[in-house]
Amino acid sequence: MAKAGKNVRRAAVSALRAWAKGHAYADSLIERHAERNHLSSQDRALFKAILMGVLRNRSLLDHWIGLFRRGKLDPETRDVLRVGFFQLLILRIPDHAAIYETVECARKPVQGLINAVLRKAAHCRMRLLRELPDIELATQFSHPHWLWKRWKNLFGKDQAVVLMDWNNQPAETFYRANLLNPPPEGAPEPSNAQEAADSGHYYITDPSTAHAPGLLAPKPGEVILDACAAPGGKAIHLAGLMENQGRLICTDSNEKRLSRLRENLERCGVEIAEVSQHDWTQPAPSVWENYFDAILLDVPCSNTGVLRRRVDARWRLQKVDIEKLVVLQNEILREAARCVKPGGRLVYSTCSIDPEENIELVTRFAEKTPGFRLGKWEQLLPFKDQTDGAFAAVLHREDVS
Repeated sequence: MAKAGKNVRRAAVSALRAWAKGHAYADSLIERHAERNHLSSQDRALFKAILMGVLRNRSLLDHWIGLFRRGKLDPETRDVLRVGFFQLLILRIPDHAAIYETVECARKPVQGLINAVLRKAAHCRMRLLRELPDIELATQFSHPHWLWKRWKNLFGKDQAVVLMDWNNQPAETFYRANLLNPPPEGAPEPSNAQEAADSGHYYITDPSTAHAPGLLAPKPGEVILDACAAPGGKAIHLAGLMENQGRLICTDSNEKRLSRLRENLERCGVEIAEVSQHDWTQPAPSVWENYFDAILLDVPCSNTGVLRRRVDARWRLQKVDIEKLVVLQNEILREAARCVKPGGRLVYSTCSIDPEENIELVTRFAEKTPGFRLGKWEQLLPFKDQTDGAFAAVLHREDVS
């Protein structure tokens, strides 16, 4: 039993070290480190809770660590302490398990230090939790200061706090019924995400992802482009709305993602899809110009609407990244717009809540691009809509005939 507990903490520390070195995103580390440490399903759940919880509460944990250990800490020792503090103060795991197992997974030279710091923290637990509301808000909710200030300016202090709190909650799993292969009437809900995905009757996606296909409103028999299609959730929904009639061209810039896209489309019974690689910062094939009845353009973005799901994205994102993304988004929109036929439409969408990437960008595009006008648009905000944040807007191309 002790060995299993030690392996959970060791796996968490190892994954945090790999993440900090930029080797992978947090989600992709879970399976790899769980297998490497031979974790049972029960231990795997605890490992995931610790890894994601440490990343969600990173600033707060560092604040608490600093109260008991002033001075420099090497990165691995700090990660061990983060794992210990998270168990003691947030998960409320019993002291003997949280402290002993965490100390055991550390290097011998620092085990004494870690033991002493964690025992002091356990002794002061009630005081630390009582003083939590007094901690500066960006630190208390573990968000970068620049992002907190940006949201405070955009949404006001109260809503920005609600947003940060939302991002720190574990994300719900939603199943959407596959319109092309709906579950049998009266069938029970799937017991887990794997069962839902494997059945072909559902796919796993947040309710917010339905808004962009809904605005596009594809019709049976139309020729539709899903320009940034992988892993396929929106394409499956589009095919369902089209009743598997017409053509659905699905592209993605990353060729490595195409096999998964094909698998997801096939499993869900999509028969009208054609999959190919294309980078939409580059000109499209000439046969696609003025060709599509409608285009869904789900562009790369800051992910600020889905930080609850993409737990580590808040720490990778920098203010300058939004400026660079806006340039990229404009390039992609400009190239894709050339492929809308006269009288057609394009839906631009993101999982961002930042106006600079969203309404400001499409408004400017419509003003500066002859033949296009901005139609209906929607901005979903977690603190208002209780879903992931997302943006979608319809750009209509005039019919010159």
